[in-house]
Amino acid sequence: MKRKTEEPHKANGSKKRAISDGDAKDCFGKDVFSKQSTYTEEYANSQPYKHGVIQGLIDPALLRKVRDEIKEHLHFTPKETDIYKIHQSGDLANLDGLDNSSLSRLPSLLKLRDALYSAPFREYISHVSHSGPVSGRKTDMAINVYTPTCHLLCHDDVIGSRRISYILYLTDPDKPWKAEWGGGLRLYPTTKLKSKDGTEAIVPSPDFSVTLPPAFNQLSFFAIQPGESFHDVEEVYTRKAGDTEDDGGRVRMAISGWFHIPQPGEEGYEAGLEEKLAERSSLNQLQSKADEFDLPVPIWKEIKDAAETEDEDGAPFTDKEIDWLLQFINPNYLTPDTVEAIKESFEENSVATLGEFLRPKFAAKLREYIEPLDKESPGSLPALKGKSDRVGVARPPHKHRFVYRQPTLKAKEKDGDSPLDQLLEHLLPSPLFARWLALVTGLSFSRAEFMARRFRRGLDYTLATSYNEPEPQLELCLGITPSPGWGADEIEIEEDAEALAKSVREENSKPPEPEAEPVGGYEMYMAGDDDDDDDDDEGSNHGVDIPQGAASRSTSTGAGQRKERKTKSDPAVYKSAGDGEDDDDGVLFNNAASWNTLTLVLRDTGVMKFVKFVSESARGDRWDLVGNFAVRDYGDGDGDGDGENGEMVGKGEGGEEEGGEEEEWKGFSD
Repeated sequence: MKRKTEEPHKANGSKKRAISDGDAKDCFGKDVFSKQSTYTEEYANSQPYKHGVIQGLIDPALLRKVRDEIKEHLHFTPKETDIYKIHQSGDLANLDGLDNSSLSRLPSLLKLRDALYSAPFREYISHVSHSGPVSGRKTDMAINVYTPTCHLLCHDDVIGSRRISYILYLTDPDKPWKAEWGGGLRLYPTTKLKSKDGTEAIVPSPDFSVTLPPAFNQLSFFAIQPGESFHDVEEVYTRKAGDTEDDGGRVRMAISGWFHIPQPGEEGYEAGLEEKLAERSSLNQLQSKADEFDLPVPIWKEIKDAAETEDEDGAPFTDKEIDWLLQFINPNYLTPDTVEAIKESFEENSVATLGEFLRPKFAAKLREYIEPLDKESPGSLPALKGKSDRVGVARPPHKHRFVYRQPTLKAKEKDGDSPLDQLLEHLLPSPLFARWLALVTGLSFSRAEFMARRFRRGLDYTLATSYNEPEPQLELCLGITPSPGWGADEIEIEEDAEALAKSVREENSKPPEPEAEPVGGYEMYMAGDDDDDDDDDEGSNHGVDIPQGAASRSTSTGAGQRKERKTKSDPAVYKSAGDGEDDDDGVLFNNAASWNTLTLVLRDTGVMKFVKFVSESARGDRWDLVGNFAVRDYGDGDGDGDGENGEMVGKGEGGEEEGGEEEEWKGFSD
């Protein structure tokens, strides 16, 4: 997990390390060095890739002092991106930069750091892991605290000159950590597959195969292997209602860090090695980001121009077609006044939110169908009879994981179709629905693809990806999540069409109420930096920053004109309000999991999107039906687009709130 853009500290400043090899060895557990051959053998025989676990690494008395110093003198900042949610300290390598007064408060922590990067232990860890020599000059470590709902999603740790990744646990020594509390280091197996051009690609499984639970004074480590060392940190689970066990608040504290390749002047330094590693890493990233083995694979359906499908009188629908749509859609959304109100709102904001979208009678049948499925574990999606190949789990996990089902696009309506079948197989792919979308958005479409998704609590997410096509794309999401507690506004349906039209305008101009519980599961659109290189978009270790409060509000999106954004050195880090540059925190639109709500978003080139990890503490799974519509001839002939630079016209900055500043975490209990 990349915490910052600057280089790890090189300890060659004014405060030199003054620890001898003998003193360094005294900092470790009494059996650590004598059991080197045992740990080496265990490491060599480990699966799914080579890794090691050493119990009692550090002298217990020293590590208890380290823990006490951390609790008393260090502060932690909450940090949340698409890939993780943690509380974080500063880089411990920067201890050398502290004044003598500050250092005097952290003598045990300084001693531990110097012991870990001492010559005896570097030789030891290199031998056990067969990694080759590592640097004692380039230190790279920080303290991370995971409390309930904190997590780190799948990644491979391949950044720069890193050679070995490690975690040293500082959990409460007097309250042993239980595996059922979560927080384990989970390792993912990989498969080698042949691509169409004959090259070999390494593809991680969507599911982990090994879990290493935390334990006080335990070191977990592995040599970093590009494209192979995929791992995550299991969510720390929230205590269930009625559970009175004294668990100390389930505070998973650990020192996380890396050993790097030797630097110039150090034993084992190899000129040009860092460049070779970077080249190898880049090649592997290109292979891992190739979508040939990604699932699901989009299934596109061509769409006729709406003008070609009007009847002789120029009416968009015949009476028979209206009757068919009325089986599914709330009648008020088919009236001229409401259609016009939605169109006006969408053209102004490039987004529309339509509550109670499905006809109440049909929505009731759908809820009756989904609610029992929502209680099943492990969760899946029922396939259309004889079409089980259209259901699966999205992969690879360093990009996304959720259960999906795609339509056949050729299914005929039958009496035995479930409500989900009717929506996915018949309504959404129908020419009539595309025609209705054209009316409420003022757009024309050339093709579309659809999918039902289920984001299982405690498991599923999508990491931030950028939309890179030259023309904008209309994205719809029909929320069909039956459980409450996701932070979405409940939109009351109006009996009167005129009242509904008014409510549509009002609904699309206000933010929703804050979430009651931080359970994730929201779909967020964020603006990318103007000069973003998409190489780091998918599966990045560092993630896209989520401004505080952004998960509980909604703003305009995608295709509106946006403020010019200053390019940052890290293309996956986005501007937060309060950072001193401007008030634009990059959040364009947030779509919380909801029931019977249709959202329409016109997504512009460069706009990022992700679905935040669904916490195990959520009261259900996130369910939705999504569709992507390629826009035909955007901006031609109506002045709504700029043919030279492709920027969209709209209030892309409207309705945004200023995000709060990050606060220090002071959650340790005595």
